[in-house]
Amino acid sequence: MSLAVAFLCSLRRSSIRVSAFAPHATTTATRSLSSTTTTIIKSALEEEVDPVHIEGTDFRVLKYPHPSLRAENAEITEEELKSGEISKIAKELFLVMYATQGVGLAAPQVGINKRLMVYNESGDKKKWLQETVMVNPKIVQFSEATDVENEGCLSFPDMRGDVQRSKWIKVEAQNLKGKKMKKKFKGWEARIFQHEYDHLDGVVYPDRLTDEGKEEVKERLSELVEDFGEGGAL
Repeated sequence: MSLAVAFLCSLRRSSIRVSAFAPHATTTATRSLSSTTTTIIKSALEEEVDPVHIEGTDFRVLKYPHPSLRAENAEITEEELKSGEISKIAKELFLVMYATQGVGLAAPQVGINKRLMVYNESGDKKKWLQETVMVNPKIVQFSEATDVENEGCLSFPDMRGDVQRSKWIKVEAQNLKGKKMKKKFKGWEARIFQHEYDHLDGVVYPDRLTDEGKEEVKERLSELVEDFGEGGAL
């Protein structure tokens, strides 16, 4: 598993991927993570995986500056949930997330502009009981306390940066049956959620870099525009 904090958004070498997201293994904040998360980070020092073919789905991770990453994302309706369409999309999001060795993925990252995100904080498909699907999520409270982790994202290959986020958040959402839920997330799970949630608002992790951090990735962003097309904006 790659190391970096960028929920598929997903990660880069020397960081943990949150499928586009992952914390850097050498940051101070990482040292305070749980032993399980630390183990994941230490085992993630390898090349980012971006497979050409993923069995069971035609979805692929879109690269910046694809317009879907900045587009408005629609609320999912009761009819869509009842139809089974959203369950199918969520299942395929997990297939892409695991194939890219991520821990989280948002629907806009595969060109589905709906307010849907999935994650598994372990990044291990064998631990399927930890899989979380959030429909129409909303962060209703952020902690004032923050920490900084190194994040990356498959939509931004070969780059990463330090991102400041709240240590805990309170969330409201629906599950795949439309049932409403309220949860509080902290630590690693809170960071994964915030990273993927940003995608639902058309926000990408480079938006949250400091001016210095943005300057450091400026050249790489220009290369991505050259490789994948015009239309990006930070």
